[in-house]
Amino acid sequence: MPHHLALSAAQIEQFIFEGFVRIDDAFPRDLADACRRILWLATGCAEDAPATWTRPVVRIGELPNPLFRDAGNTPKLHAAYDALVGRGRWLPRGSLGTFPIRFPSPEDPGDCGWHVDMSFGTENEPDFMKWRINVASKGRALLMLFLFSDVGEDDAPTRLRVGSHFDIARRLAPHGEEGLTLGELASNGFAESAHRPEALATGPAGTVYLCHPFLVHAAQPLRGRVPRFLGQPALLPSVPLDPLHAEGEASPVERAIRLALGP
Repeated sequence: MPHHLALSAAQIEQFIFEGFVRIDDAFPRDLADACRRILWLATGCAEDAPATWTRPVVRIGELPNPLFRDAGNTPKLHAAYDALVGRGRWLPRGSLGTFPIRFPSPEDPGDCGWHVDMSFGTENEPDFMKWRINVASKGRALLMLFLFSDVGEDDAPTRLRVGSHFDIARRLAPHGEEGLTLGELASNGFAESAHRPEALATGPAGTVYLCHPFLVHAAQPLRGRVPRFLGQPALLPSVPLDPLHAEGEASPVERAIRLALGP
């Protein structure tokens, strides 16, 4: 791996202690523009006709387009995945998950609560509140936010509770392999992380935020005038994560969990 692509020690420390790291120029702007054109078509809305922007959020499902695959698999991102999860311990992305496209609207989008993303559950379970997460983060190595449009403070940047991954690790620890459902985890409104400072996932198109799977985050309404385009895939592990790895073998994702749980 070329040295200039590697994450710095400071970036890795930030990921461990704050729960996320921002990767600038993670994929080229012209690729972001091309992907955004595909997403515009998928929304059924017209970029040059705001009258067609009738909903506060339009969700686009998986798009197995090679352009999205290219965006998720740049050398810079592969180097970051290696640094945070471990070389050979993650699966390349074939697509980029679902895309919540946010539009200017006075309507409440209805999806702006604090949460963490679940990673395993019963196959074909339609109720996402019954999906689960456990202290070893079974089935998910990273939460990722791909910015396909420029995102400033008014452009519905994802809100991140800095350091909240520690709170969630401690909450999950007593529940072992079975973990908790989203419904169980959300039963207290994520109060254990309410004291945490907030960061905003802003940046130009082509920016990617790589987040710990336990990071508490939330959407927000778009206050600006330009729709916001975001992909939010998981990075999947190729081998199970193990926070009890010998210290020298533990990845930053695992080290953060271990640190949260103490000696």
